[in-house]
Amino acid sequence: MACSSGDLMHVVLVGILLGVACPGHGAIQLPYYDDTSTPEFLNPSWMAAIPDNQSLSEVTMPGTHNTMALYGGVLAQCNSWPLESQLQAGVRFLDIRVRHVQGNLTIHHGISYQWAHFGDVLEGIVAFLQQYPTETVLMRLKEELSETGDIYGSVVRYVNEYANWDLLWHSRLIPTMGEARGKLIVLQDFLGPDLGLRYQSLDIADQWKVPSLQPVDVDKKWTSVYTHLENAAIGNKAQIFLTFSSGASILAYPSALAQLINPRLYEYLSAQAGQKKRFGIITMDFPGAVLAKTIIDFN
Repeated sequence: MACSSGDLMHVVLVGILLGVACPGHGAIQLPYYDDTSTPEFLNPSWMAAIPDNQSLSEVTMPGTHNTMALYGGVLAQCNSWPLESQLQAGVRFLDIRVRHVQGNLTIHHGISYQWAHFGDVLEGIVAFLQQYPTETVLMRLKEELSETGDIYGSVVRYVNEYANWDLLWHSRLIPTMGEARGKLIVLQDFLGPDLGLRYQSLDIADQWKVPSLQPVDVDKKWTSVYTHLENAAIGNKAQIFLTFSSGASILAYPSALAQLINPRLYEYLSAQAGQKKRFGIITMDFPGAVLAKTIIDFN
Protein backbone atom coordinates (compact mmCIF):
# COMPACT_ATOMS: atom_id res chain seq x y z
CA MET A 1 0.00 0.00 0.00
CA ALA A 2 1.79 3.12 -1.20
CA CYS A 3 -0.12 6.18 -0.09
CA SER A 4 0.22 9.66 1.35
CA SER A 5 0.49 10.09 5.10
CA GLY A 6 -2.76 12.07 5.18
CA ASP A 7 -4.71 9.41 3.29
CA LEU A 8 -3.35 6.62 5.43
CA MET A 9 -3.93 8.43 8.72
CA HIS A 10 -7.56 9.05 7.75
CA VAL A 11 -8.13 5.46 6.72
CA VAL A 12 -6.47 3.94 9.78
CA LEU A 13 -8.15 6.33 12.24
CA VAL A 14 -11.56 5.33 10.93
CA GLY A 15 -10.46 1.69 11.16
CA ILE A 16 -9.53 2.08 14.80
CA LEU A 17 -12.90 3.66 15.54
CA LEU A 18 -14.67 0.87 13.68
CA GLY A 19 -12.63 -1.69 15.57
CA VAL A 20 -13.85 -0.22 18.84
CA ALA A 21 -17.41 0.09 17.66
CA CYS A 22 -17.57 -3.36 16.07
CA PRO A 23 -16.21 -6.01 18.42
CA GLY A 24 -14.44 -9.10 17.15
CA HIS A 25 -16.14 -11.54 14.80
CA GLY A 26 -15.80 -15.29 14.65
CA ALA A 27 -12.44 -16.27 13.21
CA ILE A 28 -12.35 -17.82 9.74
CA GLN A 29 -9.88 -20.42 8.45
CA LEU A 30 -10.24 -21.32 4.79
CA PRO A 31 -7.75 -22.56 2.18
CA TYR A 32 -7.39 -19.03 0.77
CA TYR A 33 -8.23 -16.81 3.77
CA ASP A 34 -7.27 -17.07 7.42
CA ASP A 35 -7.86 -14.56 10.19
CA THR A 36 -7.13 -17.01 13.01
CA SER A 37 -3.94 -16.77 15.04
CA THR A 38 -2.44 -20.07 13.83
CA PRO A 39 -1.91 -21.37 10.26
CA GLU A 40 -3.69 -24.58 9.30
CA PHE A 41 -0.30 -26.21 8.69
CA LEU A 42 3.36 -25.18 8.42
CA ASN A 43 5.86 -25.25 5.55
CA PRO A 44 9.06 -23.87 7.08
CA SER A 45 11.82 -25.25 4.85
CA TRP A 46 10.40 -25.34 1.33
CA MET A 47 13.34 -23.46 -0.17
CA ALA A 48 15.64 -26.41 0.56
CA ALA A 49 14.33 -28.02 -2.65
CA ILE A 50 15.31 -25.07 -4.88
CA PRO A 51 18.65 -25.59 -6.68
CA ASP A 52 21.56 -23.46 -5.46
CA ASN A 53 22.22 -22.11 -8.94
CA GLN A 54 18.69 -20.81 -9.48
CA SER A 55 18.35 -17.03 -9.36
CA LEU A 56 16.12 -15.67 -6.63
CA SER A 57 14.32 -13.71 -9.35
CA GLU A 58 13.04 -17.03 -10.71
CA VAL A 59 11.53 -18.17 -7.40
CA THR A 60 7.80 -17.91 -6.77
CA MET A 61 6.99 -17.10 -3.15
CA PRO A 62 4.18 -15.91 -0.87
CA GLY A 63 4.41 -12.60 0.96
CA THR A 64 2.30 -10.54 3.32
CA HIS A 65 1.34 -6.91 2.93
CA ASN A 66 1.93 -4.81 6.05
CA THR A 67 3.28 -7.93 7.71
CA MET A 68 3.17 -6.70 11.30
CA ALA A 69 -0.23 -4.99 11.13
CA LEU A 70 -1.96 -7.24 13.66
CA TYR A 71 -3.77 -4.54 15.66
CA GLY A 72 -5.76 -1.34 15.32
CA GLY A 73 -9.24 -2.24 14.14
CA VAL A 74 -10.69 -3.44 10.88
CA LEU A 75 -9.01 -0.87 8.65
CA ALA A 76 -5.58 -1.16 10.27
CA GLN A 77 -5.25 -4.95 10.65
CA CYS A 78 -3.87 -6.76 7.61
CA ASN A 79 -2.78 -10.08 9.13
CA SER A 80 -3.58 -12.31 12.10
CA TRP A 81 -0.58 -14.65 12.22
CA PRO A 82 2.40 -13.34 14.20
CA LEU A 83 5.72 -13.02 12.37
CA GLU A 84 7.05 -16.40 13.53
CA SER A 85 3.92 -18.18 12.26
CA GLN A 86 4.04 -16.37 8.92
CA LEU A 87 7.61 -17.52 8.34
CA GLN A 88 6.81 -21.04 9.49
CA ALA A 89 3.86 -21.14 7.08
CA GLY A 90 6.17 -20.37 4.16
CA VAL A 91 5.92 -16.59 3.80
CA ARG A 92 9.25 -15.25 2.48
CA PHE A 93 8.46 -11.61 1.65
CA LEU A 94 7.82 -9.22 4.54
CA ASP A 95 6.45 -5.69 4.20
CA ILE A 96 7.79 -3.75 7.21
CA ARG A 97 6.82 -0.14 8.06
CA VAL A 98 8.73 1.81 10.72
CA ARG A 99 8.04 5.13 12.42
CA HIS A 100 11.23 7.09 13.11
CA VAL A 101 11.31 9.18 16.30
CA GLN A 102 14.66 10.27 17.79
CA GLY A 103 16.46 7.23 16.42
CA ASN A 104 13.78 4.76 17.50
CA LEU A 105 12.05 2.60 14.89
CA THR A 106 8.61 1.42 15.98
CA ILE A 107 6.28 -0.65 13.81
CA HIS A 108 3.25 1.24 12.54
CA HIS A 109 0.39 1.00 10.10
CA GLY A 110 -0.35 4.66 9.68
CA ILE A 111 -1.15 6.07 13.11
CA SER A 112 -1.75 2.59 14.50
CA TYR A 113 1.17 1.42 16.64
CA GLN A 114 1.65 -2.34 16.31
CA TRP A 115 3.16 -3.06 19.75
CA ALA A 116 6.56 -3.93 18.30
CA HIS A 117 9.78 -2.28 17.18
CA PHE A 118 12.18 -3.04 14.34
CA GLY A 119 14.42 -5.01 16.68
CA ASP A 120 11.57 -7.48 17.29
CA VAL A 121 11.35 -8.07 13.54
CA LEU A 122 15.09 -8.62 13.21
CA GLU A 123 15.21 -10.99 16.18
CA GLY A 124 12.36 -13.01 14.69
CA ILE A 125 14.11 -13.30 11.34
CA VAL A 126 17.43 -14.25 12.96
CA ALA A 127 15.77 -16.99 15.04
CA PHE A 128 13.99 -18.37 11.97
CA LEU A 129 17.07 -18.42 9.74
CA GLN A 130 19.16 -20.03 12.47
CA GLN A 131 16.59 -22.82 12.73
CA TYR A 132 16.12 -23.10 8.95
CA PRO A 133 19.40 -22.12 7.24
CA THR A 134 18.16 -23.32 3.83
CA GLU A 135 15.75 -20.38 3.69
CA THR A 136 16.03 -16.67 2.91
CA VAL A 137 13.81 -13.74 3.82
CA LEU A 138 13.13 -10.68 1.66
CA MET A 139 12.07 -7.56 3.57
CA ARG A 140 10.70 -4.39 2.02
CA LEU A 141 11.51 -1.68 4.56
CA LYS A 142 10.04 1.82 4.48
CA GLU A 143 9.30 4.72 6.77
CA GLU A 144 5.70 5.15 7.88
CA LEU A 145 3.95 8.19 9.38
CA SER A 146 7.05 10.11 10.55
CA GLU A 147 8.37 11.10 7.08
CA THR A 148 11.84 12.18 8.28
CA GLY A 149 13.48 10.70 5.19
CA ASP A 150 16.46 9.78 7.35
CA ILE A 151 16.12 6.26 8.77
CA TYR A 152 19.32 4.77 7.34
CA GLY A 153 21.50 5.35 10.42
CA SER A 154 18.88 3.94 12.77
CA VAL A 155 18.36 0.89 10.55
CA VAL A 156 22.11 0.17 10.64
CA ARG A 157 22.17 0.56 14.43
CA TYR A 158 19.23 -1.83 14.86
CA VAL A 159 20.83 -4.41 12.54
CA ASN A 160 24.04 -4.36 14.56
CA GLU A 161 22.19 -4.47 17.88
CA TYR A 162 19.47 -7.04 17.17
CA ALA A 163 21.03 -9.11 14.39
CA ASN A 164 24.45 -8.84 12.76
CA TRP A 165 25.90 -7.12 9.73
CA ASP A 166 26.72 -10.40 7.98
CA LEU A 167 23.03 -11.38 8.06
CA LEU A 168 22.37 -8.96 5.21
CA TRP A 169 22.91 -9.49 1.49
CA HIS A 170 25.25 -6.59 0.64
CA SER A 171 24.78 -6.14 -3.09
CA ARG A 172 22.41 -4.65 -5.63
CA LEU A 173 22.83 -7.84 -7.67
CA ILE A 174 20.11 -10.45 -7.26
CA PRO A 175 21.62 -13.52 -5.55
CA THR A 176 21.27 -17.13 -6.50
CA MET A 177 19.38 -19.34 -4.08
CA GLY A 178 22.68 -20.73 -2.81
CA GLU A 179 23.99 -17.23 -2.10
CA ALA A 180 20.73 -16.18 -0.44
CA ARG A 181 20.39 -19.04 2.04
CA GLY A 182 20.55 -17.85 5.62
CA LYS A 183 20.41 -14.20 4.52
CA LEU A 184 18.03 -11.30 5.05
CA ILE A 185 17.65 -9.43 1.77
CA VAL A 186 16.60 -5.85 2.41
CA LEU A 187 14.46 -4.34 -0.33
CA GLN A 188 15.43 -0.78 0.46
CA ASP A 189 12.53 1.66 0.15
CA PHE A 190 14.33 4.58 1.80
CA LEU A 191 17.28 6.91 1.16
CA GLY A 192 20.88 6.13 2.02
CA PRO A 193 23.79 3.90 0.99
CA ASP A 194 22.97 0.41 -0.22
CA LEU A 195 21.84 -2.13 2.34
CA GLY A 196 20.65 -4.65 -0.23
CA LEU A 197 18.44 -4.48 -3.31
CA ARG A 198 16.60 -1.27 -4.16
CA TYR A 199 12.86 -1.80 -3.84
CA GLN A 200 12.12 0.25 -6.94
CA SER A 201 14.30 -2.08 -9.02
CA LEU A 202 11.51 -4.65 -8.82
CA ASP A 203 8.62 -4.83 -11.29
CA ILE A 204 5.79 -3.90 -8.92
CA ALA A 205 1.98 -3.88 -9.16
CA ASP A 206 0.40 -2.26 -6.10
CA GLN A 207 -2.97 -0.80 -6.98
CA TRP A 208 -3.94 -0.49 -3.34
CA LYS A 209 -6.77 2.05 -3.52
CA VAL A 210 -10.01 0.08 -3.84
CA PRO A 211 -12.87 2.54 -3.33
CA SER A 212 -15.51 0.01 -2.28
CA LEU A 213 -16.50 -3.64 -2.23
CA GLN A 214 -18.82 -3.12 -5.17
CA PRO A 215 -18.18 -5.61 -8.00
CA VAL A 216 -16.87 -2.95 -10.37
CA ASP A 217 -14.15 -1.92 -7.90
CA VAL A 218 -13.24 -5.46 -6.87
CA ASP A 219 -13.09 -6.50 -10.52
CA LYS A 220 -10.74 -3.62 -11.30
CA LYS A 221 -8.44 -4.66 -8.47
CA TRP A 222 -8.49 -8.29 -9.55
CA THR A 223 -7.71 -7.30 -13.15
CA SER A 224 -4.57 -5.50 -11.98
CA VAL A 225 -3.47 -8.59 -10.02
CA TYR A 226 -4.28 -10.99 -12.86
CA THR A 227 -2.54 -8.86 -15.48
CA HIS A 228 0.66 -8.54 -13.47
CA LEU A 229 0.78 -12.26 -12.68
CA GLU A 230 0.36 -13.05 -16.37
CA ASN A 231 3.20 -10.65 -17.15
CA ALA A 232 5.38 -12.16 -14.42
CA ALA A 233 5.01 -15.63 -15.92
CA ILE A 234 6.49 -14.50 -19.25
CA GLY A 235 8.52 -11.48 -18.14
CA ASN A 236 12.22 -10.87 -17.67
CA LYS A 237 13.50 -13.72 -15.50
CA ALA A 238 16.40 -11.56 -14.36
CA GLN A 239 14.01 -9.14 -12.62
CA ILE A 240 11.97 -9.79 -9.48
CA PHE A 241 8.23 -9.36 -9.98
CA LEU A 242 6.11 -8.29 -7.00
CA THR A 243 2.30 -8.38 -7.10
CA PHE A 244 0.18 -6.99 -4.25
CA SER A 245 -3.27 -8.57 -4.08
CA SER A 246 -4.06 -6.36 -1.07
CA GLY A 247 -5.99 -3.11 -1.00
CA ALA A 248 -8.10 -0.90 1.23
CA SER A 249 -10.30 2.12 1.69
CA ILE A 250 -12.84 3.28 4.25
CA LEU A 251 -15.46 1.21 2.42
CA ALA A 252 -13.17 -1.74 1.65
CA TYR A 253 -11.12 -2.68 4.69
CA PRO A 254 -8.32 -5.23 4.26
CA SER A 255 -10.03 -8.35 5.63
CA ALA A 256 -13.24 -7.72 3.68
CA LEU A 257 -11.37 -7.21 0.41
CA ALA A 258 -9.15 -10.23 1.07
CA GLN A 259 -12.25 -12.40 1.38
CA LEU A 260 -13.15 -11.39 -2.17
CA ILE A 261 -9.72 -11.26 -3.85
CA ASN A 262 -8.01 -14.25 -2.17
CA PRO A 263 -10.50 -16.83 -3.50
CA ARG A 264 -10.04 -15.47 -7.03
CA LEU A 265 -6.29 -15.70 -6.61
CA TYR A 266 -6.60 -19.25 -5.29
CA GLU A 267 -8.86 -20.27 -8.18
CA TYR A 268 -6.53 -18.70 -10.74
CA LEU A 269 -3.45 -20.45 -9.33
CA SER A 270 -5.19 -23.78 -8.70
CA ALA A 271 -6.24 -23.94 -12.35
CA GLN A 272 -2.51 -24.01 -13.24
CA ALA A 273 -1.40 -26.40 -10.50
CA GLY A 274 1.27 -28.91 -11.47
CA GLN A 275 3.08 -26.52 -13.77
CA LYS A 276 6.45 -24.94 -13.11
CA LYS A 277 5.86 -21.21 -13.44
CA ARG A 278 7.54 -18.04 -12.27
CA PHE A 279 5.00 -15.68 -10.71
CA GLY A 280 7.52 -13.94 -8.47
CA ILE A 281 6.37 -12.60 -5.12
CA ILE A 282 2.62 -12.67 -4.46
CA THR A 283 1.78 -10.48 -1.49
CA MET A 284 -1.52 -10.86 0.35
CA ASP A 285 -3.59 -9.86 3.34
CA PHE A 286 -4.81 -12.74 5.55
CA PRO A 287 -3.58 -15.59 3.29
CA GLY A 288 -4.57 -19.16 4.05
CA ALA A 289 -1.94 -21.86 4.44
CA VAL A 290 -3.24 -23.76 1.41
CA LEU A 291 -3.00 -20.64 -0.75
CA ALA A 292 0.57 -20.08 0.44
CA LYS A 293 1.49 -23.67 -0.43
CA THR A 294 -0.22 -23.38 -3.82
CA ILE A 295 2.10 -20.47 -4.58
CA ILE A 296 5.16 -22.34 -3.34
CA ASP A 297 4.34 -25.41 -5.44
CA PHE A 298 5.03 -23.56 -8.71
CA ASN A 299 8.76 -23.83 -8.01
